[in-house]
Amino acid sequence: MPEGDNNFVIVMASLVVRDIDADVVKALKARAGLHGVSAEAEHRKILESVLLRPKKKSFTEVLLTMPNVGDDLDFKREQAGSIENVFD
Repeated sequence: MPEGDNNFVIVMASLVVRDIDADVVKALKARAGLHGVSAEAEHRKILESVLLRPKKKSFTEVLLTMPNVGDDLDFKREQAGSIENVFD
């Protein structure tokens, strides 16, 4: 590109989905009607909302974000006495 040239090209892909159940198409059109957009626009919106949303953290990732708040002994449960084996 020549220096100072602010022209750029945006390429938009097309997607053709075949063999869609008639009930799915009907639901898509109904949903589009509720939102006041075309079925194609609603289809784009659904794809974007599902495929481009932020990835959810795994349980392990969430645990790793927890701060270190003390030693395990700080959370040790004191036994008030012996408990009978109620299931024996």
